[in-house]
Amino acid sequence: MAIDTTEEHKLFRHSVRRFVDREITPNVLEWEVEGKIPPEIFRKAGELGFLGLRVGEDVGGSGLDFRYTGIFVQEMVRCGSIGVPVALLAHAEFATKVIDRAGSTALREQFVRPAAAGTLIGALGVTEPGAGSDVAALRTTAKRDGDDYIINGSKLFITNGTISDFVTTAVRTGGKGHGGISLIVVPTDTPGFTRGRRLRKIGTHASDTGEIFFQDCRVPAANLIGEENSGFRLIMEGFVGERLVLSFIACAQTRLMWEEARRYGHERYAFGQPLLANQVWTHRLADVRTALEAAEALTARALDLHLSGQPCDSEVSMAKLFTCETAVDAARTCAQIFGGMSHMEECLMGRLYRDCLAFTIGAGSSEMMREIIARCEGLAVEGVRK
Repeated sequence: MAIDTTEEHKLFRHSVRRFVDREITPNVLEWEVEGKIPPEIFRKAGELGFLGLRVGEDVGGSGLDFRYTGIFVQEMVRCGSIGVPVALLAHAEFATKVIDRAGSTALREQFVRPAAAGTLIGALGVTEPGAGSDVAALRTTAKRDGDDYIINGSKLFITNGTISDFVTTAVRTGGKGHGGISLIVVPTDTPGFTRGRRLRKIGTHASDTGEIFFQDCRVPAANLIGEENSGFRLIMEGFVGERLVLSFIACAQTRLMWEEARRYGHERYAFGQPLLANQVWTHRLADVRTALEAAEALTARALDLHLSGQPCDSEVSMAKLFTCETAVDAARTCAQIFGGMSHMEECLMGRLYRDCLAFTIGAGSSEMMREIIARCEGLAVEGVRK
């Protein structure tokens, strides 16, 4: 996807590529085993300005647009471990950006500045055991008590959950439904905050994922992001960025898988000839490439609409839906050409194959994307669909 429109973009891409080649790629197998990336990677990325790309310059960021995030994603994915960009972007885009966008001056200084520098690690705490895509069903509560909120509840599947220094937490401060939700920043050294186990996943192994618990956690009311009971809107606005990030990741991963399959198809011989001497394989990889071009075009359109400030919930949801489903389909085809090697952890294709499985779930499932598209495009019929 050609999103480099200026010389600055090209220089930025070169900088990220050099960082990935030197600091990331040589270590990914070790981090896949450990289930996390080390804190110094956050610090090194912060020193290079990669964690504050879209953060305000007044708190140490660069104040750039989403195109730079897209370039960063494209280069990070080439390290061969999706868990690494997921961990960094969950920190920079998901947990921190909303504080920069809607938090008070004091809150931005306290959390956004060190987050952009990589000296504090953030997590976004929305998903619960009974509330995933249905954010309005969350049950973690925050009760006002003088100048504090007292938080009780739990969160599940939280990226950076066991390594974070703060959690941007969705809580219920009002009544049922989306109207009673707020966002509060909870430092992880708050008494009553505890971390559960690091969850063992079938993919994205280098991305730390955990469960966290709040038991009478008392945090200052000043840690509220925006106004009380306005959290659902902030979360939905943040989902636009999350879904664009997932679209970029899915496109970049599909391209990497296609390149790997093409390379292996030329090198691997079976029955006295390269695999790609068989028309069945050239046609299957042609289909993958065609779907990739369509996925990248759809993502580019969603990006352009987002950058221009136009409403784009439908287009972003289309991009997220199509790119992630395309990645899963491409993974099956590209892995098949590797045969038994596609089931080996040391094989790049093997890791890319199993990492794809979470794409259609993260930042809203494919089913939720279809529901958003249906609503935006006037497909829902009153009285028939709830």
